[in-house]
Amino acid sequence: MSAKPPADIPVKELAAERLTAKQAARELKRLAEEIAKHDRLYYELAAPVISDAEYDALRRRNEAIEARLPGLVRPDSPSLRVGVAPAASFAKVRHSKPMRSLDNVLEEAELEAFFGRIRRFLGLEEEAIESVGEPKIDGLGAALTYEEGRLVQGATRGDGEVGEDVTANLRTIGDLPERLKGTHLPKRLEVRGEVYMSRADFKALNETRAKEGKALFANPRNAAAGSLRQLDSRITAKRRLHFFAYGWGELSEPVGERYSGFLERLREWGFAVNPLAERCAGLEEAGDLYRRLLATRNKLPYDIDGVVYKVDRLDWQDRLGEVSRAPRWAIAYKFPPERARTKLLRILIQVGRTGALTPVAELEAIRLAGVTVARATLHNEDEIARKDVREGDTVIVQRAGDVIPQIIEVVKEKGRRRKRRFTFPDRCPECGSHAVREEGEAARRCTGGLICPAQTVERLRHFVSRDAFDIEGLGEKQILAFWRDKRIETPGDIFRLEETDSQKGPKLSEREGWGEKSARNLFNAIRARRRIALHRFIYALGVRHIGETTARLLAHRYGTFTAWRDAIEVARDRSSEAYQELIAIDGIGPKVAGALAEFIGEPHNRKVLDDLSALVTVEDEAIPAATQSPVTGKTVVFTGTLARMTRSEAKARAQVLGARVSGSVSAKTDYLVAGADPGSKLTKAKGLGVRVLSEEEWLELIGGG
Repeated sequence: MSAKPPADIPVKELAAERLTAKQAARELKRLAEEIAKHDRLYYELAAPVISDAEYDALRRRNEAIEARLPGLVRPDSPSLRVGVAPAASFAKVRHSKPMRSLDNVLEEAELEAFFGRIRRFLGLEEEAIESVGEPKIDGLGAALTYEEGRLVQGATRGDGEVGEDVTANLRTIGDLPERLKGTHLPKRLEVRGEVYMSRADFKALNETRAKEGKALFANPRNAAAGSLRQLDSRITAKRRLHFFAYGWGELSEPVGERYSGFLERLREWGFAVNPLAERCAGLEEAGDLYRRLLATRNKLPYDIDGVVYKVDRLDWQDRLGEVSRAPRWAIAYKFPPERARTKLLRILIQVGRTGALTPVAELEAIRLAGVTVARATLHNEDEIARKDVREGDTVIVQRAGDVIPQIIEVVKEKGRRRKRRFTFPDRCPECGSHAVREEGEAARRCTGGLICPAQTVERLRHFVSRDAFDIEGLGEKQILAFWRDKRIETPGDIFRLEETDSQKGPKLSEREGWGEKSARNLFNAIRARRRIALHRFIYALGVRHIGETTARLLAHRYGTFTAWRDAIEVARDRSSEAYQELIAIDGIGPKVAGALAEFIGEPHNRKVLDDLSALVTVEDEAIPAATQSPVTGKTVVFTGTLARMTRSEAKARAQVLGARVSGSVSAKTDYLVAGADPGSKLTKAKGLGVRVLSEEEWLELIGGG
C-alpha cells in the first residue's frame, strides 16, 4: 500500500493508486451514485448537467480504482450495468439532405491551402474566390421545415442523417418566425442554423440553479443542448434560447445566385442572421476578419470558437460538391486552443482494435475550454522521445481544435530531479504478445490479433458504433461486460444474445442494474439492426485503412454484399483482374486493397462473414433517386486534359450522378472520356471495344452540355 496521503487533500482529488482501501470503497460508492444520477439526467430527463468529457472522467476514475482493487467492485458498479435506457421522448426525423460537418483548419496557411484546392478543382486562374465569413457559434445544430411559409417541423442535427423532432421546443425561441414574412415564399423550405444561449442568460440560469440547489451547467453549449431536449416545452421557454440561421436543406426552388444573397433573404423572411457575417473578396480579407473576431470574441454576447468561410457563388458550391462527410466549399478556421499547466501522473498504454499501442498521459485533472481534462494523447513513442515527456513532469496541455487534449511541451523546472525516460514496451500490455513496429510506421502494433482481448473488445465496440451497426444501448461498457461473461465473443453473438440469454448464467433482466424493460429495450434495438446498408456493414468490420468514405466507395462499386465479397476473395491473387479492378477504383490503392486481401484471407474472418450473412440482411447499396441518370451504375474512366472542367471536378460530378469512376481501363469499363493528349488509356480502350466519348459528348450524355 502506498504511503498515507496528506489529510487535507479531498479523497475525490487523489489519484487511484494513492487511495487506501477504506478511501477507495468510499470513492467507489460516491462514483456509483453520481454516475447513476447523471445517467438518469441524460437518458430519462434529457437534461444533462455535465459535459461528455466530465462524465467520461467519472467513468475512467471508477475503472482505475476497480482495476487496482478488484475486490472492492460493488454490485451497483457502473462497469457492471448498462446506463438507463433512453426514453422514447422524441420522434426520429430523417433529414431530407444530410446535415454535414465541416472540415477544420488551425492556421492561415491551411486556410490558404483550402482556397488553393478550390482553385485547382474548378480550374480557376486569376478569378477571385469570394467567400462569406461567419462567426462559428458554439451551439447546437437544428433544421426547420416551412410549408407555404408556416413552420411545420423542427429537428436536431442528431448524427447528421437522423435527428429528433423538437418542434414544440423550437417554437419557444423568439428568433424563429412561426410564419415567414414577405411574398413569393418557397412552397417548401428547410432552414438550418444554430441554437445557442447567450452568456448573460447562461449566467442567470446557473445562478438560479445554484439558489435551488441544482447542479450547474458546464458551459452555454451544454445548457442550450439540455434545454432544447426538455420533455416539457415550458421549461425550454424559460431558458431563453436563441437561433442564428445560416443554411438550407430541402428547397422547392433555387435560393439565388450567391450565399450572401441567401442570407439577405433569410433576414427578409424574419430570421436572425449573424450581423458579423462579412463577404470577403479573397484570402487577405478572410484573414483580416478572422483576426478581428479573435480579438473581440470575449466581448461578444455569445460564445464562438472560430470563423466559417463559405464560397459565395452557389453555382461553384454545386460544382464543388462534397467529399466524405463535409462540403468542399466550406471550412471552419478554428481559434487557437486553450492551454493549461498540470502534472503528468503516469503514462498508460492503450491497445486499439487494429493492435496499435497508443500512449496516453494520465493527468492531474484540470478545467480546460469548459471541460475537465484528466487524460491527453501522446500519439506514439517518437512523440514521447521528441518531447522527452516523463512521468512526474509538469506539462502544458491544450485541446486540439478544442476537442482532443494533447501535451504541447514539458515545463523545465530548475533543481527538480526528473524520473527516468519512459521506455516504450515491446510486448502488448493486454496479452503479452510481441509488439512490433514495421518500417515506415509510426505505431507499434500487437501481433496477438484475435487472441488479444483489447483488440477483440475494440473490434466489437467498433462494430456497434454509431456509423456502423449503431445499436442503441450497447456501448463500450456493455460490450466489455458481455465479453467478460462470454455472452458476446464474435459479432454474430450480438444477434444471438436474446436466444442465448438464459444459457450463460442469469437472464439479463435478472442482472444487477438491469430489469425487464431495459433488457427488452436492448433486444429490440438489436432486432432493429438486422438490416443494414452495405457501406455501413463494410465499415463495421473494422478492416484496417477502411474508413467511412472508403467503405462507401467499395459499396458503390460492387453494389451487393455477395458481389463485394466474391470480388475481394478473387482479389487475394494480386495478378488477378479482380485485384486490378479493385486498385483502379478512384480513391482505392494498393494499401487498401492489401488490407482487404489480408482480412478476407484470414479463415476466422471468413467464418465471421458466413455467420453474419445468416443473421443479418445486408441491403444492396441504394443510389438515391435524385442521382438516377444515364450513367448511373456505369464505370467511367477519364483521360487527357479537359477544357470545360478539371479532371477532379469531372470525377466528382460523375460520382454524384451515380457513376463508378475508375483509374484504369478494363473490359468492364463502359465509357472512356478522352480530353486532349489522352495517352495509352485511349489505345487500350479502343482495343477492348470500350465506347470513347469526347468531353462534349460526355456533357451531352449527362445533360450538362
